[in-house]
Amino acid sequence: MRDDEFMKAATIRTKTAALLTMGVLALSTGFLLLDKQEFSEHENRYLEKFPEISWERIESGEYMKDLNSYLCDHFPLRDFFIGMKSKAEIAVGKREINQVFIAGDGYLIENYKKPENTEQIAGIFKAFGEKEDVSQAEIRLMLVPTASYIYREKLPAFARMESQMETARQIYKESGLPFIDCSEELAAHKEEQPLYYRTDHHWTTYGAYIGYLAYCREMGLEPVKLEELEAETVTEDFKGTIYSKVNDYTRPGEPITIYKNPADQLTVYYEDTKETTDSLYNLDYTRQKDKYSLFLNNLHPLIEITNETASTDRELVIVKDSYANSMVPFLTRHFKKIYVFDTRYYKWGPSGFVREHPGVTDILILYNMNTLDTDLGVRGIF
Repeated sequence: MRDDEFMKAATIRTKTAALLTMGVLALSTGFLLLDKQEFSEHENRYLEKFPEISWERIESGEYMKDLNSYLCDHFPLRDFFIGMKSKAEIAVGKREINQVFIAGDGYLIENYKKPENTEQIAGIFKAFGEKEDVSQAEIRLMLVPTASYIYREKLPAFARMESQMETARQIYKESGLPFIDCSEELAAHKEEQPLYYRTDHHWTTYGAYIGYLAYCREMGLEPVKLEELEAETVTEDFKGTIYSKVNDYTRPGEPITIYKNPADQLTVYYEDTKETTDSLYNLDYTRQKDKYSLFLNNLHPLIEITNETASTDRELVIVKDSYANSMVPFLTRHFKKIYVFDTRYYKWGPSGFVREHPGVTDILILYNMNTLDTDLGVRGIF
């Protein structure tokens, strides 16, 4: 190598080393000076706090493990680098990230695995239905398929999953409960409007309306037509739980639409907070990451809804997961009272409540198939 070529190569190496050093110093300075976030809006989780120092924790290795997690969570421009990594993986053809499929038409669809506790779940439903306390009411079990079943044609070609409805039918049979299969209604309407959010695991409000039609069909109720309701798009920028798993921050938000029946005169009472309102929606959540929680004001052990202008004097108990939250507003037309139970937090059992409220005429148990196996609320049904 000639002297001038050697000097040129040495200069490039020196400049590169200087740039790297400056970059490290800049990131280190940024780490020290920038405010540390407590909560990641993108990932919808709390970030690691600076670990507590003690000789025992240092000796066991726990301190270094927690310190590493803290440094990773608070690395400067962390969201940018995570988003770039996910975007690059998708660009080179990766179609599954963190158990989420990169599906067609912009959908992110969670992988579905057959429940490990199918017989136990069916047994819980069966035991609840056999209780003398609930024998006064007309009971129905409704297990809702998720996007991986209804939109399975959008999944990558390699995706092979267990059939959700095969499992649902097994639970229906073993529980012995009268059931409502809404899968056919959902499949029949899937080309009309989105039935599931592209970035979240829930069904859309329109999907919940189709579920409501299935309920009305089974129960002999005349459903309220969608055009009779007042529709309002309360946000255009919903980015849900699946968005947080994939971390592709370039994906656009999507709308949430709510429906109000102008004929309803509602009183909504939250038993845990003792709050009373006239709305089924808390629009404060539209300014937060967890926008789906606007339905029924997020999580509550028991909600009592009274409609003074309902078409009947019937009273409905709903034992449910969050899928039911966006379906409840359609049901208010048909029931004078609706009691909504989240049995993850309600500790006294809905059967005892039914015994103490002889006016209850109907019970609906509603869960989605994807989280049925892990939902602690199922084990709280007694």
